Amino acid sequence: MASIPYELGLLLAGVLFAIGTVGLITRRNLLLILLCVEVMLNAAGLAFVVAGSRWAQADGQVMFIFLLSMAAAEVAVGLALLLLHFGRARTLDADALKASERTSSPAARSSEDD
Repeated sequence: MASIPYELGLLLAGVLFAIGTVGLITRRNLLLILLCVEVMLNAAGLAFVVAGSRWAQADGQVMFIFLLSMAAAEVAVGLALLLLHFGRARTLDADALKASERTSSPAARSSEDD
């Protein structure tokens, strides 16, 4: 059975991680930011699997299963927070989230009372 050289697998993982990082930095939509984090987690999982196959160990696949379960929990919490924010602000813009945090914080309310 032909196998992919591990250098190419790690290169693909690095490219996917870089794409996720660029998307995380440049996007303003919270749903797309969450999607970019998922791409980064999958890139890390791919690196684990490639490294495990390089040394003919199942450790990389075990770590990938752990990473998938952590990513599923992250998605559940992230989507719940997105729905909560969307219900309040009617937008998924990250700048609107920052603005709503400033206006709803207790420090901002106490400074308005002065």
